[in-house]
Amino acid sequence: MDPIPSEIRLRKAAGLLVLSYDNGQQFELPFEYLRVHSPSAEVRGHGAAEPVLVTGKEKVQIKSVEPIGHYAVRLVFDDGHDSGLYTWAYLYELAQRRDANWATYLERLAQTRR
Repeated sequence: MDPIPSEIRLRKAAGLLVLSYDNGQQFELPFEYLRVHSPSAEVRGHGAAEPVLVTGKEKVQIKSVEPIGHYAVRLVFDDGHDSGLYTWAYLYELAQRRDANWATYLERLAQTRR
């Protein structure tokens, strides 16, 4: 069973989505990280290829968090993006793999600027 957050909070001034779990775990996920790792087809692509590299989202904000049933949330970003559903499993995966995912993202950005 996927861990379900007991609380989801926006810390807009800090640019963080805070996920708290009943087992005491807490994760702070930057808005930019969530935007560039959106589960939408726009970011993930439509096939087995590497995800689309999303750039220019350093100042993106989350306007709202909308519950979708009992399994996900929709994050509405101020750049108009709102098509990805962040399931509990995907949010937990993003939290667990934050450092590795972020390092890969930064490396891909660096490669495009060479």
